[in-house]
Amino acid sequence: MAQKEKFIPFEVIEKFMVEVMARAGIPEEDGKIIADVLVKADKLGFDSHGVNRLKPIYLDRIKDGILNPVTQMEVVKETPTTAVVDGHNGMGHVISYKSMQMAIDKAKKYGMGMVAVRNSTHYGFAGYYPLMAVKENMIGITGTNARPSIAPTFGVENMLGTNPLTFGLPTDEDFPFLLDCATSITQRGKVEVYARQGKDLPKGWVIDKDGVSKTDSKEVLQDLTEGKAAFTPLGGVGEETAGYKGYGYATVVEILSAALQQGAYMKMLMGYKDGKKVPYPLGHFFIVMDINAFTEPDDFKKTAGNILRDLRASQKMPGEQRIYTAGEKEHDTWMYRKDKGVPFNQALLDEFLALSKQYDLNDYASYFEG
Repeated sequence: MAQKEKFIPFEVIEKFMVEVMARAGIPEEDGKIIADVLVKADKLGFDSHGVNRLKPIYLDRIKDGILNPVTQMEVVKETPTTAVVDGHNGMGHVISYKSMQMAIDKAKKYGMGMVAVRNSTHYGFAGYYPLMAVKENMIGITGTNARPSIAPTFGVENMLGTNPLTFGLPTDEDFPFLLDCATSITQRGKVEVYARQGKDLPKGWVIDKDGVSKTDSKEVLQDLTEGKAAFTPLGGVGEETAGYKGYGYATVVEILSAALQQGAYMKMLMGYKDGKKVPYPLGHFFIVMDINAFTEPDDFKKTAGNILRDLRASQKMPGEQRIYTAGEKEHDTWMYRKDKGVPFNQALLDEFLALSKQYDLNDYASYFEG
C-alpha cells in the first residue's frame, strides 16, 4: 500500500523550522538562510536534501555537540578575486551562503571570483549556491567533499565522499540550466528516501567488502557508516561502464575541497575518533564567472537556450516521449508544487509532529497530524 502524502505550505514549514532552530540555539537570521536552502530543495524536487534533513543531520548533530549552532566564519586569506574561509564547524548553509555571496561580489568587480572553505559542515542542497549566481546573470559552480562513501575503481573501501560537482547557468528560458549530482552513482540522501519508503536499492549502487551488490536500504545506511559498504562511482563497477570517470571527478572535487584551503579530506571526515562522535570538518569551493566579462548576458542566455532547445528537439529513442535538459525536471516539479507546498510522507509527518511537541510549538501540530 502506498504511503499517504500530505502537502504543507512552504511558508508554514519555513517559519516552523526557523522557530525550531532558534530553540536549538541557531540565530534567527541564520535560521532563515538554512530554512530557505532546505525548502528550496523541496521546491525543485531534491527531496533527499530537503526539510527531511532538519532533525537527523542538523538538530541531532547540534545535540551531539559536533555542530556549532552559532556560526563564526573567519576569512583567513584574501585577494581581490579569491578568499579562504574557516567555518569553525558552524552551520554549513550559512557559511556557504556568505562564501558564495563573497565570490559573487568579487566577480562583479573583477570578472571572476572563487572562495575555498575549510572546517564547514553539511551545506544541504548544492544547487542553491550556483542559483545565487544565476540570479545575478553569472555562472556559478560549487563542490564539496563529504564523509567517505565511494570506493575507487577496482576497490571496495569507502574512501571518497559523494562529492557533488554542481553548475548553474542562466538561459533565456523560464528556468536556468542546473546540473546538481553526486559523483557517485547515487548518494546517502537517496538511500535514506528508499529506507523511509521501505524499498530495496537497485543492484549496482552499493557494494560490500567482497564487491557484491547490496540492496537492503536500511542495512546499507548502517553499513556505510561502519565502513562495511561503499557506493560505486558514476559509471558503476569497474571500467566496462566507465566507472573510472566518476572516480576521477570525485577525486577532483576532493582535492579542490581540501588542498586549496588546507582542510580535511577522505578518512579525516569519518565523524568518529576513538569511538566518539566528532565534527565532520568539510571543505567546499565556490566559483563565479560574470558573463558581462565575456559577452552580453542576453546573448549568452540566448545561445545557451538554443543549445538546450536543440537538444530537446533532437530525435527521440523509440518509445520515449520527451528529452530533458538539466534544470527542466526541477522546473516541472516547481510548477506542480508551487501552490501545494512540501510533500510529507507519514514518517516525516511523525518526525515533525514530535519536533513541535519537543520545542513547545503546538500551534503547528495540526499541520503534521492525520
